Amino acid sequence: MESAIMASDPKTPTNTMWGGRFSVPPAEIMEKFNASIGFDQKLARQDIEGSRAHARMLARQGILSEADREAILSGLDQVETEIAEGRFVFSTALEDIHMNVEGRLKELIGEAAGRLHTGRSRNDQVATDIRLWVRESLEAIASALLGWQGALVDLAEAHVDTVMPGFTHLQPATPVTFAHHLLAYVEMADRDRGRILDAKARANECPLGAAALAGTSHPIDRDQTAKALGFDRPMGNSIDAVSARDFALEAMNAAALAAITMSRFAEEVVIWSTPQFGFVRSAEAFSTGSSIMPQKRNPDAAELLRGKTGRVIGAWTSLAITMKGLPLAYSKDMQEDKEPLFDALDTVRDCLAIAAGLTESLEVFPDAMAQAASLGHTTAVDLADWLVRHLNLPFREAHHVVGALVSVADREGVQLHELSDETLMAAHPRLDGSVRAHLSPTASVAARDHFGGPAPAQSRARIATWKERLASPR
Repeated sequence: MESAIMASDPKTPTNTMWGGRFSVPPAEIMEKFNASIGFDQKLARQDIEGSRAHARMLARQGILSEADREAILSGLDQVETEIAEGRFVFSTALEDIHMNVEGRLKELIGEAAGRLHTGRSRNDQVATDIRLWVRESLEAIASALLGWQGALVDLAEAHVDTVMPGFTHLQPATPVTFAHHLLAYVEMADRDRGRILDAKARANECPLGAAALAGTSHPIDRDQTAKALGFDRPMGNSIDAVSARDFALEAMNAAALAAITMSRFAEEVVIWSTPQFGFVRSAEAFSTGSSIMPQKRNPDAAELLRGKTGRVIGAWTSLAITMKGLPLAYSKDMQEDKEPLFDALDTVRDCLAIAAGLTESLEVFPDAMAQAASLGHTTAVDLADWLVRHLNLPFREAHHVVGALVSVADREGVQLHELSDETLMAAHPRLDGSVRAHLSPTASVAARDHFGGPAPAQSRARIATWKERLASPR
């Protein structure tokens, strides 16, 4: 049986876009292995946009006739329409989106199509296409982050006075409010958005005109094409222009950090949804059931947010490993940039939509939170602070006194505020029952009335600040 690795009939013409050097076509398996059209067709709109800018620049520079420019622009319009309407037939033999578009353009307008590639290479084409796509995707992610932040702020506003335990090591630590806890994620998401916008700014340079790696001898104007495509400037080194994928890695890294923020929120929703906590419940629209246990209401939206974060991190790692050993300039390995890049940024955008919907529809149980805040001696620090303020004890001594009282409370099966006056005074002769007014979770939260603290007044002020910022984002 003939091996699939063998070439097809030697008389079959090679790829007409690059085949002048070759006398036989690629092996059938090589054609499939080499082709990227199965995934880079996602760049069709960006590719056509770049070709339009390039054609107009060539004509302005006198490299392309006006007649050829108009034919090319008209043909590109038709190609774009065919792709948008699903009538375009993508060919594996033509390898990628660039050659598929050019091949169809040649069928439509003839010889003029061949002049479009003057002064450029697929190397600078693909780098330009990807930067255009990354720029749009990062804009969409930044916008989606605003949406999730808005949902968090709205939920926080409804729970400024809802007291809950704050945790360290997932153990009860000090009382906070649910609003204060949610606002922590607003701050985190804002840093995520800042990184996304920073990545977008660094990606917004134009490689077009770098050609394969060394530019072109034609009198092109790279500033024209950069401006036409909305880039800040053309890239300053032709080798760097076609070699760089750090912009993609940075975009994926920023997206992965946003995914990690969502994953931490999702993990808390999963924990808080258990009967052991009972703090929240996912809406039915963001939950699923069980095929065998009719009582189940699983927080699958939150679990998938958590799970997809690993996928995004893995995509970043995949591209980082691909790039780490490549010499300058372009190598075919770099074809492997697109699938992880597309998947990572698309996944994060979808996750943000889910996170916003989950947050908006989350059912909250303040009584359960308040009950949990009263357990686990969460006001122990408040008692130590009272000893420092009122009895002038050094904090370390106060810490020791309270630690001893916690041990007594554990043995007696009570909370600190339930200890008898005698027990309190046994720990320190000036410690009397008046301290109990400071040991409720509500009093504890109210006492932390400083910038960044959980006191309701501080949360209200921070919510007002965030509403203003989200209404007019930078």
